[in-house]
Amino acid sequence: MSKQLPVKKNDYIEALFEDLTHDGNGVMKIDGYPIFVPNALPGEKGKVKIIKTNKKYGFGRLISLVEESPHRQEPPCPIYHDCGGCQIQHMNYEGQLKAKENNVRNVMKRIGKLENVVIHPTLGMDEPWRYRNKSQVPVGLQNGELVAGFYAKRSHEIVDMPYCIIQDKRNDEVVSLVKELCKQHGILPYDEEKHRGVLRHVMVRSAFQTDEIMVVFITKTAELPNKKKIIEAIRTNIPGVKSIVQNVNAKRTNVIFGDETKLLWGEEVIYDSIGQVKFAISARSFYQVNPEQTKVLYDKALDYAQLTGNETVIDAYCGIGTISLFLAQKAKKVYGVEIVPQAIEDAKRNAELNGFRNVEFAVGASEDVIPKWYEEGVQADVLVVDPPRKGCDENLLNTILQMKPKKVVYVSCNPATLARDLHVLEEGGYQTIEVQPVDMFPQTMHVECVAQLFLKEGN
Repeated sequence: MSKQLPVKKNDYIEALFEDLTHDGNGVMKIDGYPIFVPNALPGEKGKVKIIKTNKKYGFGRLISLVEESPHRQEPPCPIYHDCGGCQIQHMNYEGQLKAKENNVRNVMKRIGKLENVVIHPTLGMDEPWRYRNKSQVPVGLQNGELVAGFYAKRSHEIVDMPYCIIQDKRNDEVVSLVKELCKQHGILPYDEEKHRGVLRHVMVRSAFQTDEIMVVFITKTAELPNKKKIIEAIRTNIPGVKSIVQNVNAKRTNVIFGDETKLLWGEEVIYDSIGQVKFAISARSFYQVNPEQTKVLYDKALDYAQLTGNETVIDAYCGIGTISLFLAQKAKKVYGVEIVPQAIEDAKRNAELNGFRNVEFAVGASEDVIPKWYEEGVQADVLVVDPPRKGCDENLLNTILQMKPKKVVYVSCNPATLARDLHVLEEGGYQTIEVQPVDMFPQTMHVECVAQLFLKEGN
């Protein structure tokens, strides 16, 4: 006989919120049964209406607060409650940093089974607004009007966005101008249901150190109507624009980019730098969206690597070479591997741009390439990983355990998969010394981490 749930749909309950989920919902528990409630903060007591239940957890709607958190604030963004871009603007920044530290601490214990690892307070920003250097907004039609903005929470409905206070101001200006130009020149937005129209997305990249700007039109059609007039208007109105690009995506898909990218005007890349390292950034390049905190993150990775100038380092998941080139400043030799061929082309170009001769890049899966290097006699003193959200491939973890580098530096964008992978490495003879959370995405629940591991004596 199935166990009776402590609550049912349409019940009204009052309880204390204990925690936040990874997507910013408050968590209250009734007889151990978790209920997820948007817009609630830990330490608050609230009245909630149960709107949905299943075997393991339920969902509620906040009716009123009986006790408020000292970290609660009025969200500064006028469309915060409609837009799905941020999750925790209703929490002040001090509270956000603490919540992210708690999140990391909890998963290290629950998933990683790591009780004695030092978890440092989250490294935050002096100014946690206007930090994003890349704006990538879908375009659509609502009530006969062209709109562009982020998707509403849990939907594909576009919330029209006059500005976004986590984006660089110049990105807002470009998106606003492009909307006006499309209206003037009759450029139809893409309709994903009917698979008709022209403009699917607008992407803007702003370089924080050089002030260079790239504008990318992502279209369903091969032609961008009235492109000469549009290019001229952008060049006239946007100081610093160095590159105007079109990407064609004719497929019926939610993937943003198509295979064909063509230069409409200017240069194919813009340049930016993080610390002393310069980067060429193309329309398709992966480049961290918060350059100020990227430097904080990479400085910590470099610190954890403890390089003296005599070490060989392998950078798995190297992307366009951002971490590799940071490491190359202090290492004897750095090997970088990445599965995306375009990223490796960018990495090689960036190494050349900075005059680094001690870096070597290869295309392929880390779990295939690194064992080959090992067979060829490459012995890493330090191995750095910066995997996607799903964490390290199981075969790569096995390769690390076979190669036994003295130090592993793990850069992660997902504390849960980081904790899982650290547990595997601990079982294989490594000790996690410390974990440093870094706030790359203020106003959201995302948190990046850097973990330092040493190979235990006798392994």
